[in-house]
Amino acid sequence: MNPKYKIIWTNVAENDLTEIIEYISMDSPQNALKILKKIKQEASNLYTLPERGRIVTELQDQGILQYRELIIPPWRLIYRIAERKIYALSVIDSRRNVEDILLKRLVQKI
Repeated sequence: MNPKYKIIWTNVAENDLTEIIEYISMDSPQNALKILKKIKQEASNLYTLPERGRIVTELQDQGILQYRELIIPPWRLIYRIAERKIYALSVIDSRRNVEDILLKRLVQKI
């Protein structure tokens, strides 16, 4: 039997998801709801298989291996596993430059 993990959505990830859904809902509230359900469902599947996501390629190139991502086209759910918990850190549009987004967020924290 697979161990179960708790999924914790950070404020940043929740804000990312809110922005995505609000933007889509301007054109189609039904589609926005469908996408919200899909992203939340895919994320909830991590509770039994947390390592199914790949290591974030852009970070792996820099030797940073603790962050994984789940691809839910066209979005990337970036998360980290720690002590039976999965921290959803960001939901980023894969059509944008992920390195720039992550760098901007890190610089804002300093």
